[in-house]
Amino acid sequence: MIDLNTGPAALFDNLRPQAPDALLSLISLFKNDPRPDKLDLGVGVYKNEAGVTPVLRAVKAAERILLETQGSKSYLGPEGDMGFVEALKPIVFGASAGGGEEVFGVQTPGGTGALRLACELINAARPGARVWLGTPSWPNHAPIFAAAGLKTATYSWFDTKTQTVRFDEMMAALNKAEAGDVVLLHGCCHNPTGADLTLDQWKTVAHVVAARGLLPLIDLAYQGLGEGLEEDAAGARLVIAAVDDALIAYSCDKNFGLYRDRTGALFTFNRNADRADLVRSNVLALARANWSMPPDHGGAVARIVLEDAALAASWRAELEEMRVRIASVRVALADADPRLDGLRRQHGMFSLLPVSPAQVSHLRSAHAVYMAGSGRINLAGLTAATVPVFAQAFAACLEGEFA
Repeated sequence: MIDLNTGPAALFDNLRPQAPDALLSLISLFKNDPRPDKLDLGVGVYKNEAGVTPVLRAVKAAERILLETQGSKSYLGPEGDMGFVEALKPIVFGASAGGGEEVFGVQTPGGTGALRLACELINAARPGARVWLGTPSWPNHAPIFAAAGLKTATYSWFDTKTQTVRFDEMMAALNKAEAGDVVLLHGCCHNPTGADLTLDQWKTVAHVVAARGLLPLIDLAYQGLGEGLEEDAAGARLVIAAVDDALIAYSCDKNFGLYRDRTGALFTFNRNADRADLVRSNVLALARANWSMPPDHGGAVARIVLEDAALAASWRAELEEMRVRIASVRVALADADPRLDGLRRQHGMFSLLPVSPAQVSHLRSAHAVYMAGSGRINLAGLTAATVPVFAQAFAACLEGEFA
């Protein structure tokens, strides 16, 4: 006789309903809106002037090479394509500092996989370790920390009214952190605010992190889309140069346009050779337990691009085109409305506008403008033709409809 109060049925009855992802719900709402002039400024992907998320020219060329030359699809191992990892090192750490024994890397399923692997490594080393997180941040940061068993301490990162970083509050928080705590740092193009640290502020952060014995976990997901490849890594490199240990979660989804191929890497930095070996063995064991072997296609494509001088030059040129287009949208919006002037000093695809959830809802219903309820806007969703349309809707909402 089966006891219906036990077994899988009863086990699953203990689950709690989970709220749907707000951005994924926004996709559905946008898709079902029949208005021809609707604007999708929610989902965080790059779009060109035609409103398309393109496959980069260098990526297409590398895929053709891969099609003709790939002789096997056998497993590569839990570390993935090490040629891809080695080719990324100078991009991340600099041409003169990327090849040392202090740096170890593994391929991961996107930057998200890199973050999860980093957090599991931290929890294995120090169960329940505390991570300092500036808010607002990417909505998935805190859930990843919690799922890996870590604790989160937060501080206010951004002043929406002035569109600036609350640097004093950041410093006050880090000066309360204890040795062994972790600090999450956005390497560039902060998501969701677009507000980055200046180089002088990065130097201060590097000093405090080193002096207090904190572990920097650097999320570098948009390199090249802010001020340039070298410029966007400058802050992270300052921090790494100041500390003995660091973790860098890297994504190629954005700067290579490999969104659906989930292409990323986790890099570990350890000055002590014995500690580096210990970290390396644990990273590989955790990767094996999580996904056994990472997906190969995106990593192989990025490797081919970076190892071929002509393709690498083509990639850099197209990435610069993307960066310049986003920056031009920022300037156009700032010029269109003084209340958006702060956007011209920010970087990357995102900014956090001074609008309430009710105003966001009104922009959607009255003007067919789709953006996150937090006020985050994906500037890559705008074009030269639609910037005035959005600016007019923004002004109407703030001045008349919600005055």
